[in-house]
Amino acid sequence: MGNYLHSLRLRRRKRLAAQYTQQADQRVAVIGLGRFGMSLAGELMRRGWDVLGIDTDAALVQKYSDALTHSAVADCTDPEALRQLGVGDFTSAVVAIGTHIEASMLVTSNLLEAGVPNIWAKAVSRQHGQILERLGAHHVVLPEHEMGERVAHLVTGRMLDFIEFDDDYALVKTVVPGVATGMPLGESQVRSRFGVTVVGIKRPRQGFTYATAETVLEKGDVIVVTGKTQDVEAFSELS
Repeated sequence: MGNYLHSLRLRRRKRLAAQYTQQADQRVAVIGLGRFGMSLAGELMRRGWDVLGIDTDAALVQKYSDALTHSAVADCTDPEALRQLGVGDFTSAVVAIGTHIEASMLVTSNLLEAGVPNIWAKAVSRQHGQILERLGAHHVVLPEHEMGERVAHLVTGRMLDFIEFDDDYALVKTVVPGVATGMPLGESQVRSRFGVTVVGIKRPRQGFTYATAETVLEKGDVIVVTGKTQDVEAFSELS
């Protein structure tokens, strides 16, 4: 009986430890509560993460205090502020400061010194992003620049959506061109002819589904294709 109770207690401790680890891994500090920072924080909250929102503007912190798990007025260019808030214990932090480049650099540097293992930093220009990368930020995002590129592709072409990755690789949603309709994908040789791969298809009034070699595309279908950016751009412009 004693061994059985000991085994139960051991399993319970392991279960609680696992739950604590999972909860700790779902904590993130968002530093800078402007439009980008709060949009990000709100989405993280919706996904069940614990969010600590930090800003030097007391009015902003007060405004969003009820929308976040925790909030604090602090100047994170001071490493002592990060220490007092316990940000060094977080597995992730986002530097959402945009306009004050020097502040974003100092905060990023302080987070690195504090040992935060996963640091995302917002940049307002390519040069700003390069500096953040050299400092050691693990991920750098340029939301305005990337959104501008994306919208430009949508405005100038037949694409319905466009996402480009760092290595000149893109994912595009577009209406299927006529050259790819009327025969199974395996026979149409879309990949060898145009350098793209059709990965998904949506028929009118239906949901998206995976595309296979046997899938026959029809006029009016919406497809998702991947490939080198210039290849998916050219493919989406075919009639």
